[in-house]
Amino acid sequence: MNNKYKILIVEDEENIRTLLCALVEANGYQAIEADTCEQGRLMFTSYVPDLVILDLGLPDDDGIKLLKEVRKESLTPVIILSARSDEHEKVMALDLGANDYVTKPFGSAELVARIRSAIRNTRHVLDDCPDGTFTTGELSIDYGARRIFLKGEEIKLTQTEYNIVALLSEHCGKTLTYSSIIKAVWGTPDYGSTKKLQVNMANIRKKLGLQPGQNSYIVNELGVGYRMNGPQD
Repeated sequence: MNNKYKILIVEDEENIRTLLCALVEANGYQAIEADTCEQGRLMFTSYVPDLVILDLGLPDDDGIKLLKEVRKESLTPVIILSARSDEHEKVMALDLGANDYVTKPFGSAELVARIRSAIRNTRHVLDDCPDGTFTTGELSIDYGARRIFLKGEEIKLTQTEYNIVALLSEHCGKTLTYSSIIKAVWGTPDYGSTKKLQVNMANIRKKLGLQPGQNSYIVNELGVGYRMNGPQD
């Protein structure tokens, strides 16, 4: 039991919580339960889970508050599981540090795949040396030299294009919202910032030889942001 990844499930609806516990345990994880923000906070501190599945509509507080508290001290992946499907809610949660956002009702197989991806990609990032290299598939980045290679050939990017790709790689597997990328690359957003990002991303895709709709290293979550796929995505 001690060798299993621990997943903290913070969900107040008992039937959904029971289903989630059965689902994660059937896939080889250890489930830890909480039905309020306060209990989730205590369980997080006590058990130091490897991943958190977090509902937003909790009886004592909004789950966003717990997300903020977790992010202040930990890189533990957090998957939001909520009935709220509004795009604004999703963008806000991702901006505040959620790794993924799944709306109810959800598919069991898809949720398990997202759990595996979040744990795998977070461990990949934590194990990666900031001054070393990053590799996913045939794409590699030499952070020290600020150089990017595809199939062993160097891809010539502008400084801005490199900054965007490096930023996505440092958060591999996590969707970064347009606003968070703009803030990290350009600083304070201005009129036309989103267009600048889209133009740079189009140039990046072209230089990487990627066609629209093709499975690629960088995925556009329409209306939300961009994500770099991990080694096995």
